This record gives sequence, C-alpha cells and structure tokens, in this order.
Amino acid sequence: MIDKSIDLNEISFIGKGLSRPECVLVDKEQTLHIADWRGGVTLIFPDGFQQTIIANGDFKPKPNGIALHPEKGWLITHLGDDKGGVFKLDNEGNLFPILLEINGKPLPPTNYVHIDSIGRIWITVSTRIIPRILACKPNFNDGFIILIDQNGPRIVADNLGFTNECLIHPITGDLFVNETFSRRLSKFEVLPNGNLINKKIVTEFGIGEFPDGLAFDTDGGVWVTCIVSNKLIYVNQNGHKETIIDDSDFDHVSDVEIAYQKGMLERKHLDNIVSHKLMNISSIAFGGLDLKTVFLGCLLGDRISTFKSEKAGLPPSHWKPIKLVNKNYS
Repeated sequence: MIDKSIDLNEISFIGKGLSRPECVLVDKEQTLHIADWRGGVTLIFPDGFQQTIIANGDFKPKPNGIALHPEKGWLITHLGDDKGGVFKLDNEGNLFPILLEINGKPLPPTNYVHIDSIGRIWITVSTRIIPRILACKPNFNDGFIILIDQNGPRIVADNLGFTNECLIHPITGDLFVNETFSRRLSKFEVLPNGNLINKKIVTEFGIGEFPDGLAFDTDGGVWVTCIVSNKLIYVNQNGHKETIIDDSDFDHVSDVEIAYQKGMLERKHLDNIVSHKLMNISSIAFGGLDLKTVFLGCLLGDRISTFKSEKAGLPPSHWKPIKLVNKNYS
C-alpha cells in the first residue's frame, strides 16, 4: 500500500532544454542518463552540470529507450518514422549498429531496450504497422519482444498490445511488460534458455490510462507511468492499483478516450497534454543513495520531474557488474 499520494506541489524539476526526455535512468553515482531526441543522450550530474552527447555523422537516431552499456556508453532504440533498430552509442558520439533486422526483415520503429543482471538484452517493438499511430487502438496486438543472448537475436513473445517498457524483476526473474494500448501490465516466466512462458495479466488500466514506463520497489510493487492521463500508478503484488500522482484534465482525457474507443486516435491526441505541471510522463527511475528519489521522464517537456518517496526502489540491473553474454550480438 502507498501511505499517501503525491501532491503536485511536492514535485520539482531537474535539467533544462531537454529534447523529448522520454526515458530516464540513474546510475550508482547518481548521474541521470536521459534519451535525447536530437540523436543521443543527455547526462545530468549530481552537481547539476549537464552534458549532451549526440551521434557523430549524418544519421541521427531518435532515441526512445536507452540502457547503460556495461562497457560504458549506451544501447539506444531508434524510433524512426519508418524504421527502427538498436545501436551502441559511446561516450565520444560514435554510433554502432547492434540489431537492424529480425528474421530477415528490417526492424520496425523500436521502442525500448533493457540489459538484465546477467547480460541478456531485451528489446520491444510496439507494432509492425507503419505509421505506428494506426496500431493505437483496442484489441490490436502485433507488438513483440526480442531477446539477444548467447544464441543470438530471436522473438520470444509476439502478439502483444503495443509493447512498451519491459524489465526483468531482479528478485523473481519474471519479465514485466507494459502493453500500452491494450492497457495492461503483463508478466512472463523466463525459462533458463530465455524463452517466455505463462503470460499473466498483472492488472488492467482504466479510462485514459495508457501504461508506458515501470519500475520496481522493495515491497514487491510496480510503479507505472501513464501517458495521456498523466498518472503515476502503484500496482501491488495482487494487481491492486492506487494512484500516486494524477495531473490529468477530465475533458482532455475524455476526448482522447472517445477517439481511442473508436479506433481513431491521431497524433494530435498523443502530442498534446492539458495539465497543471507534468508534461505527459512516460518513464520512471528510482535514485538517491537510499533509492527513495523518484525521477520521471516525459514526452512533451524539457525537464525531468522528481519527488521523494516513502518507499524505496529496487536497485536497477546497471547498479551491479554486468557482462554481456555475447559480445558478437551484432
């Protein structure tokens, strides 16, 4: 249970001039790593100093999800208009392709990447449909999850409802994934060979609640950011939900909900927000030495929002030494 919800006045901001800071991570030294739509990653150090590393060359990826690489730099997913891929960006701005196709076909616009505690790489593709907005409707399930391990890249889950962030739970070993436009948080058991089995729906979300990012706490809960409704929702081990933050506008959410139910969502519905303070929150990370500082990425703002939590998050996988299981995964 959450002792209390967070008042909007308790939320402050970090950074300035960020470009679509959709994904935020925190390293053990308390530096923020933030996806930068201009083609790289922005760092915000504990002293407030800000540094942006943009990919060299003419090609500028559109980073949606990022993962801290165990040998410095980042893996980033390219959410292009008509193509995707996963790339390695090093600290000097050099960009290297990691995965550009699967089963002989180019990767569609690619949503998220996660490196777990034993070095496996998990990648989500929300939909095969281009443009992606055509898949933003109920009961449309063509998203999938890719695993890269010692056996190479392969699809390990398919027919998902707009696959978004996915994480391996560091204690149970299950894979949790948000299916944004099926409005559910799901989990899979992970076999020793990496295959996913026994999919279960942890919880389903309501009007205007489209789950995007997630993080785990020490009590077995999952914290989920929802775009459109601008909510942060706590899900306990039994799937019970509590709203921690709600910065939504009833009329705006109602308009989006009507379009969603009719299968007529357009970019104007997702690229707009009516709120008091937050700007379409999309990701969440716990930081601070006690892992009780919460950071929220967003789609439409240029800063990272933050607040203090009474619950502590679980240490993310990149806080521990990781060795990729197969360096030749390209």
